[in-house]
Amino acid sequence: MTRRARQTALGAFVGASFLLLGACDAETEKQIDRWAMPGNSPGTEEGQLIFELWKGAWIAALITGAITWAFIFYASWRFRRRSDDEIPVQTRYNLPLEIFYTIAPIMMVIVFFAHTVRVQEAVLNETPEPDNCVQVVGQQWSWTFNYNESCDDMDGKVTYVAGTGSQIPTLVLEKGKTTQFWLSSPDVIHSFWITGFLMKMDIIPGQEGEARNHFSVTPDKVGDYRGKCTELCGVYHSRMLFNVKVMESAEYDAYMAKLARDPEHVSDSPLLGGEHATTTAGLEADETETGGHE
Repeated sequence: MTRRARQTALGAFVGASFLLLGACDAETEKQIDRWAMPGNSPGTEEGQLIFELWKGAWIAALITGAITWAFIFYASWRFRRRSDDEIPVQTRYNLPLEIFYTIAPIMMVIVFFAHTVRVQEAVLNETPEPDNCVQVVGQQWSWTFNYNESCDDMDGKVTYVAGTGSQIPTLVLEKGKTTQFWLSSPDVIHSFWITGFLMKMDIIPGQEGEARNHFSVTPDKVGDYRGKCTELCGVYHSRMLFNVKVMESAEYDAYMAKLARDPEHVSDSPLLGGEHATTTAGLEADETETGGHE
């Protein structure tokens, strides 16, 4: 080998060694198992479908990358210059190769599109009927979660939990039961995302009733999850965080019963937000912009 070739090989070896050593910690191993998805994912039956689509996309991308790199290395080795006074054959056209790199990407896009539509239909399919309904309000800059007593009466009595810019609320869900989210905003566009559920949806201001964006999830794993707004919605967008706790049915029922006994968490109609998180009904206004308190 020439000196330059030895240096190139050594550099490639050192680089590969650093990559392998960087993959030895426990957290990286978990990331590999989850294919770089968030922790605790997928936390729902619908999320499992999204995860399989994501995993399939990764596999296809890795195969495509391997083939591409193989072609690059083969061409650079097979048609390399062998002496200073030699110029490799210059190929201007290669019809079979051009057909391949035109048809193959089109076929890949078609396959990706078909699988994406299939998963989208399954994730947004709202049958069977939901067991629980939660009207989610995203507003500048916190969240309100309205738990309806009945999914048949969306305007009726609710128990609720409301947050502020300085108080992160918790959304509680029941394991094994389908919960339907109805999304409302009184000000600007927000986006409702529970990271471990692998599903998010925009909250559009002006939508009312059944015209609102909505979707359903069926949690299948007890645990704690994180939620956030993924649409830049103003100065304190970074504070639009919430926690999610999935409970067994008995614990969930006890939590909801306790919430219903507290007058500060009960309303005759859903709380759909105000001009600012500190003016949400059920919270005392604060003069500061950091939020109010219950």
